[in-house]
Amino acid sequence: MKALTIDHSAPGHLALTEVADPEPAAHQALIQVHSFSLNAGEVHHVVPEGEAGTVPGWDAAGVVVRAAADGTGPVAGTPVVTVGAEGAWAELRAVDTGMMGTVPEGADPGPISTLPVAAGTALRALRRIGPILGRRVLVTGAGGGVGRFALQLAALGGAHVTALTSDPAKAEGLRALGAHEVVTDPAALAHLEPVHGAVELVGGAHLVAAHGALTENGVLVAAGHSSGDGERFPFGALFGNDRRHNRQIVTYYLLDDAVGLGADLTWLAALTARGDLDPQVALRTDWTRAAHAAAELAGRRVPGKAVLDIR
Repeated sequence: MKALTIDHSAPGHLALTEVADPEPAAHQALIQVHSFSLNAGEVHHVVPEGEAGTVPGWDAAGVVVRAAADGTGPVAGTPVVTVGAEGAWAELRAVDTGMMGTVPEGADPGPISTLPVAAGTALRALRRIGPILGRRVLVTGAGGGVGRFALQLAALGGAHVTALTSDPAKAEGLRALGAHEVVTDPAALAHLEPVHGAVELVGGAHLVAAHGALTENGVLVAAGHSSGDGERFPFGALFGNDRRHNRQIVTYYLLDDAVGLGADLTWLAALTARGDLDPQVALRTDWTRAAHAAAELAGRRVPGKAVLDIR
């Protein structure tokens, strides 16, 4: 089969090559990949730092061509969306049946391929907060892939959503996705009504400010660190003064939280196919242009998700 492999001598560290077909384990299905999406972590770290000759890629949508030998998962011919630690950027991938969701017949695999890491993280981070109906939720890094899904899902779940973005030009678009208010300076959070939960995707000063914005028993889910900065809490920030006690900071990583993920991906795919969830695909091209697409995403020139189709 053809696959994009890591080649540090090639432009963008990627080369389209012939590799052996994957051999699924008994609990895995073999998937013919139709589309895959790029994530920031892949273009910033996985590809430039990865082992030469390996096939990268977390998210992909396609069709089951061989069902799992142990009888789990969907049958051959079923459209699916999949996630794994590697192997998505290829014509075929072997995937654990618990790491795939079924897709409505006729749905475009391109937008669906954006869901696993970004929307899956957003959904499960919101669940860590607890009930959000009628409550206030903060999303930092709201203009990024996970952030846009998080604010949409929080709004669909009945929350009052505050979106924090460093780019004022994104404010109108974030409101269109469901944000009730948009702020561009972390310091401004101190002057807003406290929030019951936060999906924090930036780290550094944003995490410190988001923690300070929590109300009593509030939960901050640290699911990203795009700033690359460490956190420094001022003296007294963790005292729990002014009756805001028991505020929590929890971390989250999707690939370590696989139980029930297939059902979540199925639900997210149906939501997207109905038009109730907008993946915000901003770049879509042939997979032979993967190096170009990765460079555009890494350079922050893609105001949404990047999708590549295998033709």
